[in-house]
Amino acid sequence: MKSVAEIFGIETISKDLYKYALTHSSYTKELNLPATECYERLEFLGDAVLKLSISDVLFRKYPDSPEGELSKIRSIIVSDNTLADVAKKNGLQKLIIMSRHEEKQGCRNLNSICACAFEATLGAYYLDGKYDEIVEYIKSTFEPYIEDVQKHFEKFNAKAILQEYTQGLTKNTPVYTLLNETGPQHKKVFEIEVSYNGEVLATEKGSTKKEAEQKCAYSACKKLGII
Repeated sequence: MKSVAEIFGIETISKDLYKYALTHSSYTKELNLPATECYERLEFLGDAVLKLSISDVLFRKYPDSPEGELSKIRSIIVSDNTLADVAKKNGLQKLIIMSRHEEKQGCRNLNSICACAFEATLGAYYLDGKYDEIVEYIKSTFEPYIEDVQKHFEKFNAKAILQEYTQGLTKNTPVYTLLNETGPQHKKVFEIEVSYNGEVLATEKGSTKKEAEQKCAYSACKKLGII
């Protein structure tokens, strides 16, 4: 609890809330504990707190932006990649409790697990009566991420831009193909190529398939001169 309070800068009260928020399901299964003692339920709640807070920031910050653009920015901000980046920077992933097997596999640093634990901690703070404080934390912490996405929106939105462009030419859409998958479970590298009408437009690598596809789309858009 002391570590969580130091990370978030917000006082903690209920011990069990934060223990559950940082407990992976593999640990509860390993010790035959109730499923409710892992972070999954709190993650569900924290996800809602996060999305509401980010939506409020975007709604006020960009009064002239349409709903579709705001939704796209929000989806990037609340993605596993972004949440894991925050969790790893503030050291939250070091507090996650997991089974010995998962630990040996290096799962502590998986983006999906770091993101879930982060959202669950937000849910714990909400139930701990710290809603106002956690909302302020979210707004200040994610402000730089929001500005970066807005500034480089074309890069983050490349898949949609490429699809819209190709559909303006024909009814065919870009095809993303997984070429290779390497590395241990906690440090996977995915190699993806994007093609259109049988022509390969770009090949890129990423730590997730989604990231590699987005990089592919951006490279393809640059090659086609549409961004």
